[in-house]
Amino acid sequence: MTDQYIFQGTEDYIVSKDLQNSVNISVALKRPLLIKGEPGTGKTMLAESIARSLGLPLIIWNIKSTTKAQDGLYVYDTVQHLYDSQFGGQNVSEIKRYIKLGKLGEAFKAKERVVLLIDEIDKADLEFPNDLLWELDVMNFYIPETGETITAVQRPIVIITSNAEKELPDAFLRRCIFHYIDFPDPEMMTEIVKVHCPELEGQLLAEALKTFYWVRSISGIQKKPSTSELLDWVQALTIGGIAPEAISQELPFLGALLKKNQDFDLTLRQLHTRGMENPTRTSKRGW
Repeated sequence: MTDQYIFQGTEDYIVSKDLQNSVNISVALKRPLLIKGEPGTGKTMLAESIARSLGLPLIIWNIKSTTKAQDGLYVYDTVQHLYDSQFGGQNVSEIKRYIKLGKLGEAFKAKERVVLLIDEIDKADLEFPNDLLWELDVMNFYIPETGETITAVQRPIVIITSNAEKELPDAFLRRCIFHYIDFPDPEMMTEIVKVHCPELEGQLLAEALKTFYWVRSISGIQKKPSTSELLDWVQALTIGGIAPEAISQELPFLGALLKKNQDFDLTLRQLHTRGMENPTRTSKRGW
């Protein structure tokens, strides 16, 4: 591995030393990097940061529940082929015209090295990861319709994210470098918020963070607020001219943090209980 391919993070993406090492090990060993972590920990943004840091193009393959491994290699447009054969008046014997490369195929054919993000692989069915094993190992695939083998010109840097909705097969896991991104602690979260909101007043940020982590700690919360919700919230607090001392007492603009009715009601009940325990607090609804 040359210095060109050493990831050191970017100004807008705060990266821990452990994560930085995991990225560089995966690049050096030519293994996919499997990233897990709860929503809002920056898994998808990591691939964007790697691409910017290394000066490489980024190709994103967003996985859905209906996605098949074949979709990432190529698609044979049989419908268009049939239409042209009946009505197009074109030479339909050239099958290659009806072959469209998928995201993995595009990464293989790219003349320069790229970063390939396979995003939320656990959304697909259980066979999906195993169906990709061979191609990710040997970096080529065969198109039987044309008799052509597509081989990677430059081995892409492969980043795979998972929200752990499903367990991934052991055979697939063995071929990956694995890293779990922990949810940022208050110190790291302070750095993250300052990157995105550099003009934010210090006391307001401190009170917002204290309240943010208190909300996340409430037992029974179904969807804990993540980094993106926090960023929206602190901006709302700033725009709304909220005084720092009012944040923990009134929970203004709570709808920027919580997105489920049950979580909303539970948090307000906890706020009321906390206010009863500490009479100096108020329990106004603030949204």
